Amino acid sequence: MKIGLFDHVEDGHRPLAALFDERLQFAAAADEAGIYCLHVAEHHATPLNMVPVPGVYLGAVARATRRMRLGPLVYLLPLYSPLRMIEEICMLDHLSHGRLDVGVGRGVSPYELKFHHVEHDGAREIFIDAFKCVSAGLTTDTLTYRGKHFAYENVPIALRPLQQPHPPFWYASSNIAGATWAGELGLHFVTLGPIPSAKAAIDAYRQALGKRGAPAQPKAEFPGGAAIGISRYIFVADTDADARRFAKPATELHLAHLNWLRRKVESAGATSRLSLPFGATYEDCIMDGSVIAGSPQTVRAEIERQTAALGINYLLGYLFVGNMTLAHALRSLALFGAEVMPHLAKI
Repeated sequence: MKIGLFDHVEDGHRPLAALFDERLQFAAAADEAGIYCLHVAEHHATPLNMVPVPGVYLGAVARATRRMRLGPLVYLLPLYSPLRMIEEICMLDHLSHGRLDVGVGRGVSPYELKFHHVEHDGAREIFIDAFKCVSAGLTTDTLTYRGKHFAYENVPIALRPLQQPHPPFWYASSNIAGATWAGELGLHFVTLGPIPSAKAAIDAYRQALGKRGAPAQPKAEFPGGAAIGISRYIFVADTDADARRFAKPATELHLAHLNWLRRKVESAGATSRLSLPFGATYEDCIMDGSVIAGSPQTVRAEIERQTAALGINYLLGYLFVGNMTLAHALRSLALFGAEVMPHLAKI
């Protein structure tokens, strides 16, 4: 099994420049530890995410690391000009010397989409149109594309990605419809949330991918060529009690950030169908498997249990959460890299 990292780069209650410097130091340490890929989220108008323009941040990460792959998980395609997205992907692929993995999606938050004048109910249609356009533009010297939302005629494409035909595409979803779509197109797939719902999404993806026959861009390092992953908050310390001391406040600040925008908007009278697949407390998340915290032995045993239950070949550890200090994050990563990862590599 391969190990990646996921990050929102949320508000850590310190100056933003300091937060960025810490994250780049953490990324360099993850690179040295043998982490496969660093995936970063995109959100807007919320303390959940301090890198709402992930391409700028990833350009810095590309130059702070040497081996680790990197990429957005996900670019919110309805918010971009496809032509500009094509150019950004090409730039990042070259800045990283061919280490880019591109996650794409429509955006889970109706509030964030609405701020950008995109209606949530129509976002999926816009997303699919944008994805087709971006995919076409990455493999041509002159783009002609006609869709319902985007159209281009004989646009010269001066930039081409380093990876050919283009960097691998990923899709993240916690529902059956999204998982099925990802499998039908042969994208690499990541999910999250409690074990029962995560398993349902993974099973739907596997079934759709099986009908398709093979991933669109197979990765030889993953059995079957497709990365099938789960995202988990992971906190490692010398003892279970030590881990809980910093894991609980970090998780509960993160949970507050997850709901911050909804509560702010709904206090002004707006409503939404948005439902996040997370527990309300640290203890809830421990119970449903979303948070894994403890000594290396405790963490390793729980990951092995979940791997067997879910049938994954990729684990995205979320190790730098909430207002954790850099020291706690680096220590957690060091223990994880030395005492957990070698065992997981054998699964």
